[in-house]
Amino acid sequence: MDKKEKILKLTKEYIEGQKVKKFVGGETYIPPSGQTFDGDDVSAIVENALELWYAEGKHSHEFERKLIERFKYTIRDVILCNSGSSANLLAITAITDPVFGERRAKPGDEIITVAAGFPTTINPIIQNGLIPVFVDVNLDTFLPDMEVIENAIVEGKTKAVVLAHPLGNPFDARALRDICDEYNIFLIEDSCDGLGGSFAGSPIGSYGDLSTVSFYPAHQITAGEGGAVLVRNNPMLAKVVRSFRDWGRDCWCAPGKDNTCGIRFKHKNMGGLPDGYDHKYTYSRIGYNLKMTDLQASLLVSQLDKLDSFVAKRKYNWEYLRLHLGEYKKYFRFQVPLEESEPSWFGFATTIKEVAPFTRNDFVTYLESKKIGTRLLFGGNILKQPAYKHVKHVIFQELMNSDVIMNSTCWIGVYPGIDQEQLDYMIDTIKEFIEERTK
Repeated sequence: MDKKEKILKLTKEYIEGQKVKKFVGGETYIPPSGQTFDGDDVSAIVENALELWYAEGKHSHEFERKLIERFKYTIRDVILCNSGSSANLLAITAITDPVFGERRAKPGDEIITVAAGFPTTINPIIQNGLIPVFVDVNLDTFLPDMEVIENAIVEGKTKAVVLAHPLGNPFDARALRDICDEYNIFLIEDSCDGLGGSFAGSPIGSYGDLSTVSFYPAHQITAGEGGAVLVRNNPMLAKVVRSFRDWGRDCWCAPGKDNTCGIRFKHKNMGGLPDGYDHKYTYSRIGYNLKMTDLQASLLVSQLDKLDSFVAKRKYNWEYLRLHLGEYKKYFRFQVPLEESEPSWFGFATTIKEVAPFTRNDFVTYLESKKIGTRLLFGGNILKQPAYKHVKHVIFQELMNSDVIMNSTCWIGVYPGIDQEQLDYMIDTIKEFIEERTK
Protein backbone atom coordinates (compact mmCIF):
# COMPACT_ATOMS: atom_id res chain seq x y z
CA MET A 1 0.00 0.00 0.00
CA ASP A 2 1.53 3.32 -1.06
CA LYS A 3 1.37 6.49 1.07
CA LYS A 4 -1.65 7.90 -0.77
CA GLU A 5 -3.67 4.70 -0.33
CA LYS A 6 -2.73 4.65 3.35
CA ILE A 7 -3.84 8.26 3.85
CA LEU A 8 -7.20 7.56 2.19
CA LYS A 9 -7.70 4.36 4.17
CA LEU A 10 -6.95 6.13 7.46
CA THR A 11 -9.23 9.05 6.49
CA LYS A 12 -12.15 6.71 5.90
CA GLU A 13 -11.46 4.81 9.11
CA TYR A 14 -11.26 8.05 11.07
CA ILE A 15 -14.58 9.38 9.79
CA GLU A 16 -16.45 6.10 10.11
CA GLY A 17 -14.93 5.43 13.53
CA GLN A 18 -16.40 8.56 15.08
CA LYS A 19 -18.99 7.84 17.73
CA VAL A 20 -22.53 9.02 17.12
CA LYS A 21 -23.82 10.99 20.06
CA LYS A 22 -26.80 9.40 21.73
CA PHE A 23 -30.03 11.25 21.07
CA VAL A 24 -31.71 12.66 24.18
CA GLY A 25 -35.16 14.13 23.61
CA GLY A 26 -35.36 17.73 24.76
CA GLU A 27 -31.58 18.03 25.00
CA THR A 28 -30.25 17.05 21.57
CA TYR A 29 -31.15 19.63 18.96
CA ILE A 30 -32.87 18.30 15.80
CA PRO A 31 -31.96 20.73 13.01
CA PRO A 32 -34.45 21.28 10.19
CA SER A 33 -31.76 20.51 7.62
CA GLY A 34 -28.20 19.32 7.46
CA GLN A 35 -25.45 17.56 5.57
CA THR A 36 -24.88 13.80 5.58
CA PHE A 37 -21.27 12.71 5.01
CA ASP A 38 -19.47 9.38 5.27
CA GLY A 39 -15.88 8.19 4.92
CA ASP A 40 -16.08 7.95 1.14
CA ASP A 41 -17.12 11.61 0.88
CA VAL A 42 -14.25 12.89 3.01
CA SER A 43 -11.75 10.55 1.31
CA ALA A 44 -12.79 12.00 -2.04
CA ILE A 45 -11.92 15.51 -0.85
CA VAL A 46 -8.60 14.37 0.62
CA GLU A 47 -7.69 12.53 -2.59
CA ASN A 48 -8.37 15.66 -4.60
CA ALA A 49 -6.32 17.73 -2.16
CA LEU A 50 -3.36 15.38 -2.69
CA GLU A 51 -3.59 15.90 -6.45
CA LEU A 52 -2.75 19.61 -5.98
CA TRP A 53 -5.26 20.91 -8.55
CA TYR A 54 -8.06 22.84 -6.88
CA ALA A 55 -9.57 24.98 -9.64
CA GLU A 56 -12.21 23.55 -11.98
CA GLY A 57 -10.84 20.28 -13.31
CA LYS A 58 -11.44 16.59 -13.84
CA HIS A 59 -13.86 16.13 -10.93
CA SER A 60 -15.95 19.06 -12.10
CA HIS A 61 -16.22 17.52 -15.55
CA GLU A 62 -16.92 14.07 -14.10
CA PHE A 63 -19.79 15.39 -12.00
CA GLU A 64 -21.25 17.34 -14.90
CA ARG A 65 -21.16 14.21 -17.05
CA LYS A 66 -22.67 11.99 -14.35
CA LEU A 67 -25.48 14.44 -13.64
CA ILE A 68 -26.38 14.53 -17.34
CA GLU A 69 -26.41 10.72 -17.32
CA ARG A 70 -28.65 10.71 -14.25
CA PHE A 71 -31.07 13.00 -16.05
CA LYS A 72 -31.14 10.40 -18.86
CA TYR A 73 -29.83 13.06 -21.26
CA THR A 74 -32.98 15.19 -20.93
CA ILE A 75 -30.48 18.00 -20.31
CA ARG A 76 -27.57 18.77 -22.59
CA ASP A 77 -25.23 20.81 -20.39
CA VAL A 78 -24.38 21.26 -16.72
CA ILE A 79 -22.43 24.37 -15.72
CA LEU A 80 -21.15 24.27 -12.15
CA CYS A 81 -20.93 27.44 -10.09
CA ASN A 82 -20.36 28.55 -6.50
CA SER A 83 -23.98 28.52 -5.23
CA GLY A 84 -27.60 27.96 -6.17
CA SER A 85 -28.13 31.70 -5.85
CA SER A 86 -25.35 32.32 -8.36
CA ALA A 87 -26.96 29.73 -10.61
CA ASN A 88 -30.17 31.79 -10.58
CA LEU A 89 -28.19 34.95 -11.31
CA LEU A 90 -26.47 33.27 -14.25
CA ALA A 91 -29.69 31.81 -15.65
CA ILE A 92 -31.62 35.07 -15.59
CA THR A 93 -28.67 37.15 -16.77
CA ALA A 94 -28.16 34.75 -19.68
CA ILE A 95 -31.57 35.48 -21.19
CA THR A 96 -30.69 39.20 -21.37
CA ASP A 97 -27.91 38.55 -23.87
CA PRO A 98 -28.34 40.28 -27.27
CA VAL A 99 -27.54 37.02 -29.06
CA PHE A 100 -31.17 35.96 -28.44
CA GLY A 101 -32.56 38.81 -30.52
CA GLU A 102 -36.23 39.68 -29.98
CA ARG A 103 -36.56 36.86 -27.47
CA ARG A 104 -34.03 38.41 -25.08
CA ALA A 105 -35.13 40.13 -21.87
CA LYS A 106 -34.32 43.85 -21.89
CA PRO A 107 -34.57 46.34 -18.99
CA GLY A 108 -38.24 47.04 -18.36
CA ASP A 109 -39.42 43.67 -19.68
CA GLU A 110 -41.50 41.47 -17.39
CA ILE A 111 -40.72 38.15 -15.71
CA ILE A 112 -43.53 36.19 -14.04
CA THR A 113 -42.83 34.64 -10.64
CA VAL A 114 -44.32 34.23 -7.16
CA ALA A 115 -43.90 36.37 -4.06
CA ALA A 116 -43.87 33.42 -1.63
CA GLY A 117 -40.35 32.25 -2.31
CA PHE A 118 -36.65 32.58 -1.64
CA PRO A 119 -35.05 36.00 -2.27
CA THR A 120 -32.44 34.84 -4.75
CA THR A 121 -35.06 33.34 -7.04
CA ILE A 122 -36.35 36.90 -7.44
CA ASN A 123 -33.29 39.10 -6.92
CA PRO A 124 -31.65 38.48 -10.33
CA ILE A 125 -34.83 39.71 -12.02
CA ILE A 126 -34.44 43.02 -10.22
CA GLN A 127 -30.65 43.12 -10.56
CA ASN A 128 -31.00 42.85 -14.35
CA GLY A 129 -33.44 45.76 -14.56
CA LEU A 130 -36.40 43.48 -15.29
CA ILE A 131 -39.84 43.79 -13.72
CA PRO A 132 -41.11 40.91 -11.55
CA VAL A 133 -44.80 40.17 -12.07
CA PHE A 134 -46.17 38.42 -9.00
CA VAL A 135 -48.93 35.80 -8.92
CA ASP A 136 -50.30 34.15 -5.80
CA VAL A 137 -49.99 30.50 -4.76
CA ASN A 138 -52.29 27.77 -3.51
CA LEU A 139 -52.22 27.17 0.26
CA ASP A 140 -52.18 23.38 -0.10
CA THR A 141 -49.27 23.16 -2.53
CA PHE A 142 -47.55 26.60 -2.37
CA LEU A 143 -47.75 26.50 -6.19
CA PRO A 144 -49.34 28.98 -8.59
CA ASP A 145 -52.19 28.13 -10.95
CA MET A 146 -50.90 27.60 -14.49
CA GLU A 147 -53.96 29.32 -15.97
CA VAL A 148 -53.18 32.43 -13.92
CA ILE A 149 -49.59 32.40 -15.18
CA GLU A 150 -50.80 32.19 -18.76
CA ASN A 151 -53.23 35.06 -18.20
CA ALA A 152 -50.38 37.17 -16.80
CA ILE A 153 -48.35 36.88 -20.02
CA VAL A 154 -48.22 40.07 -22.08
CA GLU A 155 -47.00 39.21 -25.55
CA GLY A 156 -43.88 41.14 -26.46
CA LYS A 157 -43.32 42.24 -22.87
CA THR A 158 -43.22 39.00 -20.87
CA LYS A 159 -39.91 37.27 -21.54
CA ALA A 160 -39.80 34.44 -18.99
CA VAL A 161 -41.41 32.57 -16.14
CA VAL A 162 -39.13 31.92 -13.17
CA LEU A 163 -40.59 29.38 -10.79
CA ALA A 164 -39.30 27.19 -7.96
CA HIS A 165 -40.41 23.81 -6.64
CA PRO A 166 -41.13 24.98 -3.05
CA LEU A 167 -39.72 22.67 -0.38
CA GLY A 168 -39.20 20.11 -3.15
CA ASN A 169 -42.88 20.04 -4.24
CA PRO A 170 -42.89 19.92 -8.07
CA PHE A 171 -45.05 22.38 -9.96
CA ASP A 172 -46.86 21.28 -13.13
CA ALA A 173 -43.73 21.61 -15.23
CA ARG A 174 -45.26 19.89 -18.24
CA ALA A 175 -48.10 22.41 -18.47
CA LEU A 176 -45.77 25.35 -17.89
CA ARG A 177 -43.36 24.05 -20.54
CA ASP A 178 -46.25 24.01 -23.03
CA ILE A 179 -47.29 27.56 -22.08
CA CYS A 180 -43.77 28.92 -22.49
CA ASP A 181 -43.38 27.17 -25.84
CA GLU A 182 -46.68 28.61 -27.07
CA TYR A 183 -45.63 32.19 -26.27
CA ASN A 184 -41.94 31.66 -27.15
CA ILE A 185 -40.73 32.77 -23.73
CA PHE A 186 -38.06 31.26 -21.48
CA LEU A 187 -38.83 28.90 -18.63
CA ILE A 188 -36.32 29.09 -15.79
CA GLU A 189 -36.88 26.25 -13.36
CA ASP A 190 -35.47 26.79 -9.86
CA SER A 191 -34.90 23.21 -8.68
CA CYS A 192 -32.67 24.11 -5.74
CA ASP A 193 -35.03 22.55 -3.17
CA GLY A 194 -35.86 19.38 -5.03
CA LEU A 195 -33.01 17.55 -6.79
CA GLY A 196 -34.10 13.95 -7.29
CA GLY A 197 -37.80 14.71 -7.66
CA SER A 198 -39.85 14.29 -10.82
CA PHE A 199 -43.04 15.32 -12.57
CA ALA A 200 -44.90 13.17 -15.11
CA GLY A 201 -41.99 10.74 -15.13
CA SER A 202 -39.29 13.29 -16.01
CA PRO A 203 -36.79 14.76 -13.54
CA ILE A 204 -37.51 18.23 -12.27
CA GLY A 205 -34.83 20.41 -13.75
CA SER A 206 -35.34 18.88 -17.19
CA TYR A 207 -38.30 21.05 -18.23
CA GLY A 208 -36.74 24.52 -18.07
CA ASP A 209 -34.76 26.09 -20.87
CA LEU A 210 -32.48 26.78 -17.93
CA SER A 211 -32.76 25.12 -14.55
CA THR A 212 -30.84 25.65 -11.35
CA VAL A 213 -29.77 23.42 -8.48
CA SER A 214 -28.06 24.12 -5.17
CA PHE A 215 -25.47 22.14 -3.25
CA TYR A 216 -25.77 24.08 0.01
CA PRO A 217 -25.62 21.79 3.09
CA ALA A 218 -29.41 21.95 3.53
CA HIS A 219 -30.04 20.44 0.11
CA GLN A 220 -30.22 16.88 -1.18
CA ILE A 221 -26.50 16.59 -1.90
CA THR A 222 -23.87 19.09 -0.88
CA ALA A 223 -20.43 20.43 -1.66
CA GLY A 224 -20.51 22.71 1.40
CA GLU A 225 -21.53 25.44 -1.02
CA GLY A 226 -22.12 25.26 -4.75
CA GLY A 227 -24.72 25.16 -7.47
CA ALA A 228 -25.24 24.48 -11.14
CA VAL A 229 -27.15 25.69 -14.17
CA LEU A 230 -28.72 22.94 -16.27
CA VAL A 231 -29.36 23.68 -19.94
CA ARG A 232 -32.06 21.67 -21.65
CA ASN A 233 -31.09 21.73 -25.31
CA ASN A 234 -29.54 25.00 -26.40
CA PRO A 235 -25.77 25.19 -27.00
CA MET A 236 -25.90 28.98 -27.25
CA LEU A 237 -27.55 29.29 -23.82
CA ALA A 238 -24.82 27.08 -22.37
CA LYS A 239 -22.11 29.18 -24.01
CA VAL A 240 -23.62 32.41 -22.67
CA VAL A 241 -23.98 31.02 -19.12
CA ARG A 242 -20.34 29.90 -19.11
CA SER A 243 -19.23 33.28 -20.39
CA PHE A 244 -21.08 35.17 -17.65
CA ARG A 245 -19.73 32.71 -15.08
CA ASP A 246 -16.13 33.10 -16.32
CA TRP A 247 -15.58 36.88 -16.18
CA GLY A 248 -17.59 37.47 -19.37
CA ARG A 249 -14.80 36.16 -21.56
CA ASP A 250 -15.37 35.09 -25.15
CA CYS A 251 -12.94 32.17 -24.86
CA TRP A 252 -14.22 28.74 -23.83
CA CYS A 253 -10.93 27.17 -22.74
CA ALA A 254 -11.13 25.27 -19.47
CA PRO A 255 -8.90 26.51 -16.61
CA GLY A 256 -5.29 25.60 -17.31
CA LYS A 257 -5.98 25.04 -21.02
CA ASP A 258 -4.96 27.21 -23.97
CA ASN A 259 -6.06 27.52 -27.58
CA THR A 260 -9.02 25.12 -27.50
CA CYS A 261 -10.41 26.88 -30.58
CA GLY A 262 -7.10 26.49 -32.44
CA ILE A 263 -7.11 30.13 -33.51
CA ARG A 264 -6.23 31.86 -30.24
CA PHE A 265 -4.33 34.69 -31.93
CA LYS A 266 -6.32 34.79 -35.18
CA HIS A 267 -9.71 36.23 -34.18
CA LYS A 268 -10.82 39.37 -36.00
CA ASN A 269 -13.39 42.12 -35.60
CA MET A 270 -13.67 41.75 -31.81
CA GLY A 271 -14.98 45.19 -30.92
CA GLY A 272 -12.21 47.78 -30.95
CA LEU A 273 -9.45 45.25 -30.27
CA PRO A 274 -6.63 44.78 -32.77
CA ASP A 275 -6.95 41.68 -34.94
CA GLY A 276 -5.21 38.71 -33.36
CA TYR A 277 -5.73 39.91 -29.79
CA ASP A 278 -5.33 36.98 -27.36
CA HIS A 279 -8.73 35.25 -27.28
CA LYS A 280 -8.17 34.22 -23.64
CA TYR A 281 -8.38 37.90 -22.74
CA THR A 282 -11.27 38.91 -24.98
CA TYR A 283 -14.45 39.84 -23.08
CA SER A 284 -17.79 39.88 -24.88
CA ARG A 285 -19.96 40.25 -21.75
CA ILE A 286 -19.95 42.05 -18.39
CA GLY A 287 -19.45 38.92 -16.33
CA TYR A 288 -18.48 37.54 -12.95
CA ASN A 289 -16.23 34.86 -11.48
CA LEU A 290 -18.69 32.33 -10.07
CA LYS A 291 -16.81 29.06 -10.62
CA MET A 292 -16.78 26.06 -8.32
CA THR A 293 -13.54 24.46 -7.13
CA ASP A 294 -12.56 20.91 -8.00
CA LEU A 295 -12.36 20.15 -4.26
CA GLN A 296 -16.10 20.79 -4.05
CA ALA A 297 -16.80 18.83 -7.22
CA SER A 298 -14.91 15.80 -5.88
CA LEU A 299 -17.31 15.75 -2.93
CA LEU A 300 -20.30 16.04 -5.27
CA VAL A 301 -19.16 13.02 -7.30
CA SER A 302 -19.23 10.96 -4.11
CA GLN A 303 -22.50 12.46 -2.86
CA LEU A 304 -24.29 11.85 -6.17
CA ASP A 305 -23.92 8.09 -5.66
CA LYS A 306 -26.06 8.45 -2.53
CA LEU A 307 -28.77 10.72 -3.95
CA ASP A 308 -31.35 7.97 -4.38
CA SER A 309 -30.97 6.80 -0.78
CA PHE A 310 -31.09 10.40 0.48
CA VAL A 311 -34.29 11.09 -1.47
CA ALA A 312 -35.87 7.84 -0.24
CA LYS A 313 -35.12 8.78 3.39
CA ARG A 314 -36.55 12.27 2.92
CA LYS A 315 -39.70 10.76 1.41
CA TYR A 316 -40.02 8.24 4.26
CA ASN A 317 -39.58 10.92 6.93
CA TRP A 318 -42.13 13.22 5.25
CA GLU A 319 -44.72 10.46 4.87
CA TYR A 320 -44.20 9.26 8.44
CA LEU A 321 -44.82 12.75 9.82
CA ARG A 322 -47.86 13.18 7.59
CA LEU A 323 -49.33 9.84 8.67
CA HIS A 324 -48.92 10.42 12.40
CA LEU A 325 -49.95 14.08 12.43
CA GLY A 326 -52.94 13.67 10.12
CA GLU A 327 -55.37 13.52 13.04
CA TYR A 328 -54.69 17.24 13.61
CA LYS A 329 -55.81 18.43 10.19
CA LYS A 330 -58.46 20.49 11.97
CA TYR A 331 -55.65 22.84 13.02
CA PHE A 332 -52.99 22.22 10.37
CA ARG A 333 -53.12 22.63 6.60
CA PHE A 334 -50.45 20.26 5.33
CA GLN A 335 -48.53 20.78 2.09
CA VAL A 336 -49.60 18.26 -0.56
CA PRO A 337 -48.06 17.19 -3.88
CA LEU A 338 -49.73 17.38 -7.28
CA GLU A 339 -50.80 14.26 -9.13
CA GLU A 340 -48.02 12.79 -11.30
CA SER A 341 -45.35 14.30 -9.07
CA GLU A 342 -42.71 12.48 -7.02
CA PRO A 343 -41.27 15.05 -4.63
CA SER A 344 -37.80 14.99 -3.20
CA TRP A 345 -38.94 16.68 -0.01
CA PHE A 346 -36.89 19.49 1.49
CA GLY A 347 -39.05 19.96 4.59
CA PHE A 348 -42.39 19.12 6.20
CA ALA A 349 -44.57 22.21 6.03
CA THR A 350 -47.80 23.14 7.71
CA THR A 351 -49.96 26.26 7.79
CA ILE A 352 -51.78 27.02 11.04
CA LYS A 353 -55.50 27.36 10.36
CA GLU A 354 -57.53 30.28 11.69
CA VAL A 355 -59.61 27.94 13.89
CA ALA A 356 -56.53 26.77 15.77
CA PRO A 357 -56.31 27.93 19.41
CA PHE A 358 -52.67 28.87 18.86
CA THR A 359 -50.57 30.91 16.46
CA ARG A 360 -47.57 29.97 14.39
CA ASN A 361 -45.35 31.85 16.82
CA ASP A 362 -46.80 29.80 19.69
CA PHE A 363 -46.08 26.62 17.75
CA VAL A 364 -42.52 27.34 16.64
CA THR A 365 -41.56 28.79 20.02
CA TYR A 366 -42.72 25.58 21.70
CA LEU A 367 -40.89 23.33 19.25
CA GLU A 368 -37.68 25.32 19.55
CA SER A 369 -37.94 25.13 23.35
CA LYS A 370 -38.03 21.35 22.95
CA LYS A 371 -34.94 21.43 20.68
CA ILE A 372 -36.82 20.85 17.43
CA GLY A 373 -35.57 23.21 14.73
CA THR A 374 -38.11 25.16 12.70
CA ARG A 375 -38.03 27.41 9.67
CA LEU A 376 -40.50 29.73 7.96
CA LEU A 377 -41.26 29.48 4.25
CA PHE A 378 -38.29 31.67 3.42
CA GLY A 379 -39.29 35.29 2.75
CA GLY A 380 -43.04 34.84 3.16
CA ASN A 381 -44.56 37.51 0.96
CA ILE A 382 -41.26 38.91 -0.33
CA LEU A 383 -42.81 42.32 -1.00
CA LYS A 384 -43.28 42.81 2.75
CA GLN A 385 -39.54 42.38 3.36
CA PRO A 386 -37.61 45.62 4.10
CA ALA A 387 -35.33 45.30 1.07
CA TYR A 388 -38.23 45.21 -1.40
CA LYS A 389 -40.27 48.22 -0.29
CA HIS A 390 -39.32 50.35 -3.29
CA VAL A 391 -38.71 47.69 -5.92
CA LYS A 392 -40.54 48.28 -9.19
CA HIS A 393 -42.97 45.40 -9.69
CA VAL A 394 -46.40 44.33 -10.90
CA ILE A 395 -48.95 42.48 -8.77
CA PHE A 396 -51.06 40.55 -11.26
CA GLN A 397 -53.11 38.77 -8.63
CA GLU A 398 -53.84 39.81 -5.04
CA LEU A 399 -51.31 38.03 -2.85
CA MET A 400 -53.76 36.84 -0.20
CA ASN A 401 -52.30 33.37 0.24
CA SER A 402 -48.75 34.70 0.19
CA ASP A 403 -49.74 36.82 3.20
CA VAL A 404 -51.21 33.77 4.93
CA ILE A 405 -47.94 31.91 4.35
CA MET A 406 -46.02 34.88 5.73
CA ASN A 407 -48.12 34.84 8.90
CA SER A 408 -48.98 31.20 9.48
CA THR A 409 -46.64 28.73 7.71
CA CYS A 410 -43.59 26.91 9.07
CA TRP A 411 -41.72 23.69 8.48
CA ILE A 412 -39.62 21.09 10.26
CA GLY A 413 -36.92 18.81 8.93
CA VAL A 414 -36.99 15.57 6.97
CA TYR A 415 -33.32 15.38 5.95
CA PRO A 416 -31.60 11.96 6.10
CA GLY A 417 -29.87 12.69 9.41
CA ILE A 418 -33.24 12.53 11.22
CA ASP A 419 -33.70 8.96 12.45
CA GLN A 420 -36.74 7.04 13.70
CA GLU A 421 -36.21 7.97 17.35
CA GLN A 422 -36.07 11.64 16.44
CA LEU A 423 -39.16 11.38 14.23
CA ASP A 424 -41.14 9.83 17.08
CA TYR A 425 -39.93 12.51 19.47
CA MET A 426 -41.01 15.23 17.03
CA ILE A 427 -44.47 13.67 16.69
CA ASP A 428 -44.90 13.17 20.44
CA THR A 429 -43.83 16.76 21.11
CA ILE A 430 -46.33 18.15 18.60
CA LYS A 431 -49.08 16.00 20.07
CA GLU A 432 -48.23 17.25 23.56
CA PHE A 433 -48.43 20.84 22.30
CA ILE A 434 -51.84 20.26 20.71
CA GLU A 435 -53.21 18.55 23.80
CA GLU A 436 -52.04 21.38 26.05
CA ARG A 437 -53.63 24.00 23.80
CA THR A 438 -56.95 22.19 23.33
CA LYS A 439 -57.80 21.17 26.90
